[in-house]
Amino acid sequence: MSRHLIDDVAVGWDELGTDLLDDAPPALVTALTGGEHWPSRTLDHLITPDGSPPVRMSVTDTTADEQDVQWGYVLHKEGVEVISLLHEDIGPIVSWSTDPRTAFNDHPAAWSVLDSPPAMRASRGRQPQSAPAAARAKAGAPRPAARR
Repeated sequence: MSRHLIDDVAVGWDELGTDLLDDAPPALVTALTGGEHWPSRTLDHLITPDGSPPVRMSVTDTTADEQDVQWGYVLHKEGVEVISLLHEDIGPIVSWSTDPRTAFNDHPAAWSVLDSPPAMRASRGRQPQSAPAAARAKAGAPRPAARR
């Protein structure tokens, strides 16, 4: 995952696609994407104000505010650390074994390092909260761009 998300991209991602799910069970891919498939897209056509080649953005404590970054993600061996930069300096770690269909509370204040990740399991008879996005994609509506 870290090679795909970090090492194999020059600048950044415009959209993360279903290629992240290439080795996942077909039923899981269908549940997450509604059966649709699309590739990840990198930020290839960036033009900088001075015409210089674009470079990867580095986020630090001092630059996060000026870059309007609200979330940070740190890949660890045991999972991904999710940091609400508006509320915390560190965040809880979501295990790599977490079911990707798990619905999470997306309110930044819920992501405190003192608590476990704010997961909300969807009941078996109900689709996860991310399902409407998959349904829109299947219906032919444009998919929203991935956020950094």
